[in-house]
Amino acid sequence: MVTAPTFYVVPGSTVKNAIEGNRKQVFDAVETAYRLHASGDAVNPDSYFLRYPDNSSARIIALPAHLGGAVQKNGIKWISSFPENTASNLARASAVQILNDAKTGYPLACIEASLLSATRTAASAALAAEHLSPNPLEGTLCVTGTGIIARTTIEWLLFRNWKFSKIDLYDLDHTEAEYFSKWLRDQHELHAVIHDSMESAICDASLMLFTTTTLEPYISDVKIFEHSPTVLHLSLRDICTNVILASQNIVDDLDHCLKANTSLHLTEMAAGNRDFVAGSLVDVLEKKVMLDHGKPRIFSPFGLGVLDLAVGNFVLEAAIASNTAIALPDFFSNSNRW
Repeated sequence: MVTAPTFYVVPGSTVKNAIEGNRKQVFDAVETAYRLHASGDAVNPDSYFLRYPDNSSARIIALPAHLGGAVQKNGIKWISSFPENTASNLARASAVQILNDAKTGYPLACIEASLLSATRTAASAALAAEHLSPNPLEGTLCVTGTGIIARTTIEWLLFRNWKFSKIDLYDLDHTEAEYFSKWLRDQHELHAVIHDSMESAICDASLMLFTTTTLEPYISDVKIFEHSPTVLHLSLRDICTNVILASQNIVDDLDHCLKANTSLHLTEMAAGNRDFVAGSLVDVLEKKVMLDHGKPRIFSPFGLGVLDLAVGNFVLEAAIASNTAIALPDFFSNSNRW
C-alpha cells in the first residue's frame, strides 16, 4: 500500500553542514545533473519571474525541474532578489526549495535554499573554470561584484585547489569590496588589491568572475579581454554585444541563456542568429567543442533548476541520514481519500 511520505524541513544550518562536509559529492552531483540534462534525462522548464510595477529592481523567480537518473525527484526553487535589503544589512537573496516524490507527487521537504542556490552556481562555475582555462588551477583572479555569489565561488575554486598569484577586486560599493578583502584575508589568508576602476582591476587577470546586479551591459571595449582570459559571466548582463561577438561563448543551456535580456540574448537580437555560441559546458566536457585559447572564453550560465534539484536532493538525503532533518510525519493529515 502506498502512503503519503514523511515531510521534512531542512533549515539553513543543516544545509550548510551537509554541503561543507561533502563538497566532492556535491561537486559531482552538479556535474551529473548537467550530463543528465544534456542527455534528455531531465526536464527544465523556463524560469518564471514575478516582478513589481513599483519596485523594478526586485523580483522572485520560480525554477521548476525534474531530474532523472539515480535522483528521480521533482521540485521547485522559489528565490527572491531584493537589492534594497542590503541597506538594512539583510541578504539580497532568500530562497526555499520544495522537493517532490517522483512516484506520488507528494512534497517531501522544504529546504532553506539560499546557500543551496549559491552552491550550485559556484560549483558549476568552478567546473567551467577548470575546463575552459588553458592552465587550470592556477593564475590571477579578478572579481567584479563582491557579494555572496563571488564569495561562494571562490570557496569552490579553492576547494578545487586553485592557486592565485594575485587577486584584484572591484565593486561600485567600495565598502563591500573592503569587507570582501577582509574575508579573504581572515578566512583564507589571501591578499587582494581593491581597485577604483574596473579597467585597472581586470587588465591582466587570467580568470575573471562577474557577479554584479547590473541590468544592462557596460563592458564595451574589446581590448579589456585582449589577453584571452577565462570569464565566468555569472551575472549574465555585464558584457556588450561587440565583446560577446569577439569571444568564444559557452552556455549551460542555449535556450535558457538567450532570453530575459541577457548579454547573449541582446547579441542574438543584434546578430539575427546564434552562431556566436560555440556550445554548452557539457559539449566542452565531452570534447565536442574545442577551445580557442586565442580568444576570451566566456561561460554564461543561466542557472538551471536541475542543478538546484541535484544539490537539494543530496542535502535532503544527507540530513535524513544524520538525523538533522526535521520530520513532520502528520503534515499531510488529509492524504487518504476516505
